[in-house]
Amino acid sequence: MKKLLLTTVAVGLSFTAQAQAEIAIAVAGPMTGQYASFGQQMKGGAEQAVADINAKGGINGEQVRLVVGDDACDPKQAVAVANQFAGEGVKFVVGHFCSGSSIPASAVYADEQIIEISPASTNPKYTDDRPSDGIFRVCGRDDQQGEVAGKYLMDEFAGKKIAFINDKTAYGQGLAEATQAVYERLGGTPAMSESYTAGEKDYSALVSKLKQAGVEVLYVGGYHTEAGLLKRQMQEQGMDTILMSGDALVTDEYWAITGDSGNGTLMTFSPDPRRNPEAKPVVDELIAAGKTAEGYALYTYAAIQIYADAVTTAGSDDYAGVVAALNAGDFKTVLGELKFNDKGDVTLPGYVMYEWKDGKYDYVAK
Repeated sequence: MKKLLLTTVAVGLSFTAQAQAEIAIAVAGPMTGQYASFGQQMKGGAEQAVADINAKGGINGEQVRLVVGDDACDPKQAVAVANQFAGEGVKFVVGHFCSGSSIPASAVYADEQIIEISPASTNPKYTDDRPSDGIFRVCGRDDQQGEVAGKYLMDEFAGKKIAFINDKTAYGQGLAEATQAVYERLGGTPAMSESYTAGEKDYSALVSKLKQAGVEVLYVGGYHTEAGLLKRQMQEQGMDTILMSGDALVTDEYWAITGDSGNGTLMTFSPDPRRNPEAKPVVDELIAAGKTAEGYALYTYAAIQIYADAVTTAGSDDYAGVVAALNAGDFKTVLGELKFNDKGDVTLPGYVMYEWKDGKYDYVAK
């Protein structure tokens, strides 16, 4: 009996040690709701990154466990998800997608000493006002995106009537204001500037107002769902207005909404990471698994690569050591080689202009 008890204790301790020999990380974004396509991009990239890391033995001999959080791009839900992660012992979060979620959630992560790397939140306040030095992003910023878009509007549409509208979110409003500021700084005068309510289906009143003002180019600060409806409804009212927006249009769902009316839509996004030689094996794995490699899948994958490298460098998942490694490191990722500056922003090539044509987006021909 004594031997049996000792054996049972030993086995129990062994199981406990195995249970503890893992690192809990999380991915957080809109897994449901109208922006769920982006959540699925992130989830697919995270799952592939964790699978690849675990197949190579994990991080410092510890397997990685992935927790998925759905914030539906809602600020309050994002905070609830962040607190849930803290309760589950999560060490690192790749997320959130919407700036309006990342900004309030980052306060929770700072209090709980959880590292956060957003693959998609572009509002400057996310890093300019970050509540701790453990908050980072691997995407660009709205002021960088606005610089490219504003200059393009001036260079390519001189003399055209250009309107700026936004959905009043941290992302959409910030992006539209940044782009308009550059356009005005370069001497442009907007034909009109308006806001709209995200989630609505009928924008005919706004479209009528745009038509009456003779708007020839419409800059939309917002997401693909509303932008797609606006583009389609403008065409239905006989408008051939060119629509331009930002990186929230990098999903096939935009074309599913617009159909052929989406032809000629312009958008800013970083150079397509799928074209990086370092990314090809991951792209192939994602496609083979029936997942998408578009949009923010590879940005999410890269964020987890970076965290894994930092933990390896630090020798443990201790918060202070990993943060120090993140701030000091040069990282080889599917996005290319990168590092973080003293704000937690990433050093990567800037934004470029894309055009939607026949159901696909590609660089604007020069």
